[in-house]
Amino acid sequence: MTYDIIVIGSGPGGYIAAVRASQLGKKVAIIEKYSTLGGTCLNVGCIPSKALLDSSHHYYDAVHHFEEHGISVENPSFDFPKMLARKAKVVETTTGGITYLMDKNNIDVFEGLGSFEDKTHVKITKSDGSSEIIEGVNIIIATGSKPANLPFIKLDKERIMTSTEALKLPEVPKHLIVIGGGVIGLELGSVYKRLGADVTVVEYMDKIVPGMDTDVSKELQKVFKKQGIKFATSHKVTSVERTGDTVLVKATDKKDREIEFTGDYCLVAVGRKAYTQGLGLEKIGLDVNARGQVAVNAHLQTNINNIYAVGDVIKGAMLAHKAEEEGVAVAEYLAGEKPHIDYNLVPGIVYTWPEAAAVGKTEEELKEAKIEYKAGKFPMRALGRARASGDIDGFVKVLADKNTDEILGVHMVGARVADLIMEAAVAMEFRASAEDLARICHGHPTYSEAVKEAAKAAWDGKPLNA
Repeated sequence: MTYDIIVIGSGPGGYIAAVRASQLGKKVAIIEKYSTLGGTCLNVGCIPSKALLDSSHHYYDAVHHFEEHGISVENPSFDFPKMLARKAKVVETTTGGITYLMDKNNIDVFEGLGSFEDKTHVKITKSDGSSEIIEGVNIIIATGSKPANLPFIKLDKERIMTSTEALKLPEVPKHLIVIGGGVIGLELGSVYKRLGADVTVVEYMDKIVPGMDTDVSKELQKVFKKQGIKFATSHKVTSVERTGDTVLVKATDKKDREIEFTGDYCLVAVGRKAYTQGLGLEKIGLDVNARGQVAVNAHLQTNINNIYAVGDVIKGAMLAHKAEEEGVAVAEYLAGEKPHIDYNLVPGIVYTWPEAAAVGKTEEELKEAKIEYKAGKFPMRALGRARASGDIDGFVKVLADKNTDEILGVHMVGARVADLIMEAAVAMEFRASAEDLARICHGHPTYSEAVKEAAKAAWDGKPLNA
């Protein structure tokens, strides 16, 4: 069987590439080694984690905030198995939606492990050991990533685990030790803290979410400390050992003193790594970089001219929405169009509560690049909408060019900023100035008014409500 495009992997990058290619008239096949489509994001990543974040947030509000709203709930409790069942149903519905999209767009789906026979033929090995070979004029690798680990940590996937196992624990931990203060560690740590676990985050760097603007990191850490999460930043983990139901984590602090942490579960959340196992890249001479990622050019084309790669398996932020844009870009490029991705405008989001979101440059990046800038910052607690809902933590910060006033970066912590950040992304796509954003009439009362006020603070230094 010959196809115009074969996609290996059905995560956000792969299935979106397949859909867009089919829309543009291509005959498309997609290969997925698991029994459900959607990849990490839909099965063991973005979607199930958000389901648990929402469920645990409702419970936390019932315990801590309902009373102040005049709502009395006597002894709120939760049914953890029911939360997990709801999460599973959300995943089932969402992955089923991908199957629907494949049918709707006449995309042939093959279940099995895809591996290269040569640069145009892919072998599909099924779970029963049988196999078949299909041919593609062009092939897109979209095999994603897997959780990374530290070389000295032995994962038993019961008490010492990755995010995959943390989404389906048999119980709420008494004390969850999280190694890694990035997005995954903070989100899953938040879930279990809300449900009553003690949570300690051990982070090698001197701040949590190290890639985000320092103001965002400081604000998040301050708020999480109020929620009861403990932090050990500037700590280098040296060993993780399990004895029965107890996990002992040893680390050295910045003064080289050994510190011990004891808990019943340990989540290793030290990032993710590109997944190319079983693809047979060596058979076709396809290049990977020093980090094991598939090497691509500006068109996401590998060193073999008919093979492309998108998403977590290549360089760049490991984000589902970045993978989607790359999937669209390759499909359109192969159809003769001229797509464009501005990687500077790929938003980064933390789905805790409050949420954090950012797009563009951080202050640290602007300083390093010696770009003259001005900053405007507006606190969420100054908003009528934030006070009405009780979500007063956080801020919006707008960074603009000192000479031209063009917006260079926007950073937020607060309620619903995961959605709000797109206002900044749209503005920056059209190279808006801080004044442009400040002069747009924003609805009142809304959280979005913080964006207007921060933009005005960056433009003329005179926000109206602070």
